[in-house]
Amino acid sequence: MRIVIINYGAGNIKSIQFAIQRLGYEAILSHDVKEILAADKIIFPGVGEAGSAMKKLKESGLDKLIPTLTQPVLGICLGMQLMCNYSKEGNTKGLGIFDIDVIKFDTILKVPQIGWNQITNLKSDLFKNINEAVYMYAVHSYYVPLCNETIAETNYGINYSSALQKDNFYGVQFHPEKSSNAGEQILKSFLKL
Repeated sequence: MRIVIINYGAGNIKSIQFAIQRLGYEAILSHDVKEILAADKIIFPGVGEAGSAMKKLKESGLDKLIPTLTQPVLGICLGMQLMCNYSKEGNTKGLGIFDIDVIKFDTILKVPQIGWNQITNLKSDLFKNINEAVYMYAVHSYYVPLCNETIAETNYGINYSSALQKDNFYGVQFHPEKSSNAGEQILKSFLKL
């Protein structure tokens, strides 16, 4: 199986690569269009600010490529947010894969949300062998509201989308590569889709 982690300068790619290795697979880091198109599974990570991350995607032409992919794609954290229509972070136009906008937490709770929180209402094969209300590790100030494409929810003052799915595109707000055994199980389920 060919696994590509998209390397566009805005992701914690090494920790994802190590998590894939722990599952017994090899993943390559690449921004090369031919390598991405030839992959069986694609992971689209993201850490940092939406506007600068989208600028990097545009510089490499990946903003045009990613929405056209037909193999399973997993967006992680900012990667998932960039797959939405728009983010209020930096007034950033997204890739338009998920038909929803990303907004900032407006809560009395501490922002960013940093740490472990539960995911509930699990509705996808991505969560095969995952218990309802399992804890995942998250770090974010912006979130995706509940929508038709929501496949998992988390409560942080409000209920929001902690995972999305549309066709072959999946997104998780939390970091499965930092979420112990349950996170690795989600990565394993993605690789078996």
